[in-house]
Amino acid sequence: MMENKFPFLDTLFLLREEECITIFTDIQKISKKEEQDAISYLESEFEKERLDFLSDQINCDHEAAIWAANVLYHSVQLYLIRKDTDKNLEKLIPPFKGKINVSSALSADLSLRFLPQIILSLQNADSEDPLIKILENILKQFHYSAVGFDLDLGKVNWEEELKDHTYKKLYLERVVEKKAYKLAEISYINQLLIAEFGMYKDVFWRELKVIEN
Repeated sequence: MMENKFPFLDTLFLLREEECITIFTDIQKISKKEEQDAISYLESEFEKERLDFLSDQINCDHEAAIWAANVLYHSVQLYLIRKDTDKNLEKLIPPFKGKINVSSALSADLSLRFLPQIILSLQNADSEDPLIKILENILKQFHYSAVGFDLDLGKVNWEEELKDHTYKKLYLERVVEKKAYKLAEISYINQLLIAEFGMYKDVFWRELKVIEN
């Protein structure tokens, strides 16, 4: 446990750069200054990642980025600090009030990609923890960040979800990277993957089944 003048920024930076966390003595409030600095940091990280999808049509959604960062920060701290917090979980982990689109999904992903590991840690500590359900519901909305994690996405209209060319490309790449069999064997996604692989299917993913309609 330790004290720090910049708990929010430190949590984001350490997770993104070193995939480790700092646990503080209590859940500290985030100052407006630190939040503004975090937005600047997340925007710079978004710009770095945008080099991978080469689109000048997708901009960093500041609202989604800072909301997701708050969710991540509080989730990390709630993993060990739970005194007098159960009644305030929805206040500490509020739902997203903005519009969910490609920009917000990719901006939120800067932080939400770390939620699956936090959920697994929470499940190992207490499978009945109410925080688990809250975080799972967030990932059902922002499931790009949960590729490879076991979620019930049966209600997703995949043709509508993946209609944006850039988002489709990124989503498929993450499915392959994570070897997310459950998603890859959904008929629509499977067809897209097989079409992308072409004659090199066995090079990219030999074990993947080809799902017939």
